[in-house]
Amino acid sequence: MTRTTPPRPLDIEADFPALAAHRRTATRLHPRHGVPGAGDSSVAGPLLWPADEPWPVCTAVHPKGTGHLLSDVRLRRRIQDDARWRDFTEDEQRLLDAMKAADHVPDLRDDDGLPMLAVAQLSTRDIPDLVGPEGHDLLQVFWCPFEAHGPGRTIDVVLKWRHSADVGAVLTPQPEPPVAGRAECVPTTCVVHPEQVVEHEYLGLLDEGLQEEISAWEEGLLDEDDDDDYEEGPPSAASYATYEEYEAAMAAARAEEPEEIDYMSDLSIAPGWKVGGFASWHLTDPAPVDCQVCGTAMPPLLTVDKWECDGASRSWLPIEDRDATNDPGVIDPVGVYLGRGLMRVHTCPADPLHPHRLSFQ
Repeated sequence: MTRTTPPRPLDIEADFPALAAHRRTATRLHPRHGVPGAGDSSVAGPLLWPADEPWPVCTAVHPKGTGHLLSDVRLRRRIQDDARWRDFTEDEQRLLDAMKAADHVPDLRDDDGLPMLAVAQLSTRDIPDLVGPEGHDLLQVFWCPFEAHGPGRTIDVVLKWRHSADVGAVLTPQPEPPVAGRAECVPTTCVVHPEQVVEHEYLGLLDEGLQEEISAWEEGLLDEDDDDDYEEGPPSAASYATYEEYEAAMAAARAEEPEEIDYMSDLSIAPGWKVGGFASWHLTDPAPVDCQVCGTAMPPLLTVDKWECDGASRSWLPIEDRDATNDPGVIDPVGVYLGRGLMRVHTCPADPLHPHRLSFQ
């Protein structure tokens, strides 16, 4: 099934033509639980990895046998999915209670090589905003599932670009670490439904005059909403036979109210897993992310987000999922939570093989 982002609530460039110079496309991945093949674009699916090529390993020194068994993480999620609309059975609860963070692999030393976890496989065939080195049409993304790397104690990400036609026999089975430091470092296997959308630059990076114009426009919208509420006024509880009838009428009235429009939530940057587009700096001040080899500004290549959308960005929820707004398989399909909820992988547009950088929000 395809996924279709609803049209934006209004054409922001019609009101602010200067934003046309701050437009960029992004490809929303729309991951959903599924069973991808080795040749498919996917999240946490099997990779088109040559049988005779070494698998990436983490060689950093950190605890590697202590945490959550990957098998437990996946079993817990299956049980929770199966019991989404009911209570756990006694057997399910017993299994869940037995899943603990522990030193599961005591023989695994901190300096041993640990297989990296396959996180995503993305093809230029499917994803128009995926741009890599010349002659490469496939990106494979790995990380070590321990937030224990570098001064920031973060995830370590490895990118592998390749030409898919050069892959002969595919490696099977494919290695993975037995343990993750946190369950939220383990992505659930998903198929993807790529969709290209238009984004506009983060508000705080626009020129000051344009920022002020947009802010004033938003305040005007809020004033209009307040005036409408004042003119109509809420219904009186005394006009209803029971309080329950009054509450039901109020809920119906709220459901019919138009949703507030906000530049950052509705008209700027799409939420969810995506390729390309702009970076949001909603938790910190904007920070430059420049290539450490040539100094070129590095846009985000891949955004890893906890949410497909949240309460503030509900207008981005695909049309096909509008009846499933409370379904975790739609709102949080991958089960990954890095940093404070969002991680970006930035690559150099001058040379995608220059070392990538990470940013977190």
